[in-house]
Amino acid sequence: MKFLRAFFVFSFLFASSANSQNYNNGVVSSANKLASQTGIEILKRGGNAIDAAVGVGFVLAVVYPTAGNIGGGGFMVISFPDGNSTTIDYREKAPYLSTRDMYLDENGEVIEDLSSFGHLAAGVPGSVAGMLYALEKYGTMKREEVLSYAIELAEKGFPMEKELANGLKNHKEEFSKFDGSKQLFAGDWKKGDIFIQQDLANTLKLISKHGRDGFYKGRTADLIVEEMERGNGIISHKDLVDYNVIERPALYGNYRGFDIVSMPPPSSGGICLIYLLNILEQFDLEGSGFKSSGILNVMIEAMRRVYADRSEFMGDADFVRVPYKTLTSKEYAKKRFTNFTPGKAGNSKDIGPGKDLIKEGDNTTHYSIADKNGMLVSVTTTINDTYGNKVVVRDAGFLLNNEMDDFSTKPGSPNIFGLLGGYANSITPGKRPLSSMTPTIILKDGKPFMVTGSPGGGKIITSVLQMIINVVDYNFSLQAAIDEPRIHHQWFPDEVLYEKGAVDKVTLNVLKDIGYSFVPIGSFGRIDAILFNPDGSMSGYSDRRGYGEAIGY
Repeated sequence: MKFLRAFFVFSFLFASSANSQNYNNGVVSSANKLASQTGIEILKRGGNAIDAAVGVGFVLAVVYPTAGNIGGGGFMVISFPDGNSTTIDYREKAPYLSTRDMYLDENGEVIEDLSSFGHLAAGVPGSVAGMLYALEKYGTMKREEVLSYAIELAEKGFPMEKELANGLKNHKEEFSKFDGSKQLFAGDWKKGDIFIQQDLANTLKLISKHGRDGFYKGRTADLIVEEMERGNGIISHKDLVDYNVIERPALYGNYRGFDIVSMPPPSSGGICLIYLLNILEQFDLEGSGFKSSGILNVMIEAMRRVYADRSEFMGDADFVRVPYKTLTSKEYAKKRFTNFTPGKAGNSKDIGPGKDLIKEGDNTTHYSIADKNGMLVSVTTTINDTYGNKVVVRDAGFLLNNEMDDFSTKPGSPNIFGLLGGYANSITPGKRPLSSMTPTIILKDGKPFMVTGSPGGGKIITSVLQMIINVVDYNFSLQAAIDEPRIHHQWFPDEVLYEKGAVDKVTLNVLKDIGYSFVPIGSFGRIDAILFNPDGSMSGYSDRRGYGEAIGY
């Protein structure tokens, strides 16, 4: 099956948004119009939500190199029509030759940029293995058909958006340091230029023909290892062949009668989201007024405590014991908040992780998909920083991740997102780094209610949190819930980040007077979500902060 060139151009220019419409057969919301249109086309051809999710994932690797990838990893949360759920973990892994102190100098200090830029920053990619695992186990369409959309877009090209053209120009100096990156991204790009990626098309064809062996073995694997050798990277053939996908039980919570289904470790997102909601459930958000000083006081203090615990207790549960049952319990949330004083700002130096209470033995992208049969898929995938480690595998046409920076390179030292980590997230060969990705599905009375998630590094969790309470507590429309300006606190640095319009001037002064430090920043988070209406129809919306599209039929 071939996707006609005319269809891609036409859909790029005229794809209809689901932002203000209701649909009965399916909705796809992603960071790119062509990716969303691909997902809808797959649904129209009889595929299910998994088929569409895999098609969208591979197309994003072509049209959204900022974060879409086959050189990174991700998480997938699935809710089946019968109400059962599962998750698929295809997070990147530390190579076998990695060591705990590999990014430290002889004095034990972190070497700047070593864990985030260049070949040594790359973890073993998991995206290809993960998407194919999902397709083979839960999809209905042939691999060749699902990948054909991405292959044709790479081979014949697509009109470049302004944002992509500007992004490539802004990173031109970094790309120039690596042959593969320079060959692919060099040029004075502008909106409307046709972006052709023949090397990537060839790589996708190998995956289409040979499955995971088309990436983790053979020519592509050789090219990855050769690229590592060019830049003193450490990913080996054995790392690639041994990469494994893990299907994990979903993490469950409940907020005001809504069932939360999210991702377990090595994502911290599910734990932190449920933990935050458990704290907020103790308060009457609606009755206290939207973004009143009292409610913002509660939200900031909740974020402070949750991110403190994130730094201490969370890591890859295959390597360390993560007390997720305690951290997601309503009892723990109540105990953790007993030292909250209304009308007073806490101090992160005084409020550390809740060690005495534990008793148990930008870049990323998100997409949400729902089909007519009630299958829901929430996927967050990443290469970590914008354009990953900036290294394109020469002759293979795809960027590698810089996911090793998500480990604690040195306990107590922040990563590129300013997040602190401890020994639970230290580097170990074969281990998966802790993530903030929060792909989430919400059910009400056993029926679909919401599919959501976001990119944004450490701000993913708080972005998803605020979107959920905007809908559940304040009865916002999906568009209003997503577009509303946000705040963020992550324990350290001890400051409240806020988007323009997130806090009115009077409230801001009240909160400053009680001891908070506020820092204005640009927009963060780019939520792509689906909401189910009382009549059973679906609506979708793609965040105003991005340039994606929600499409339905």
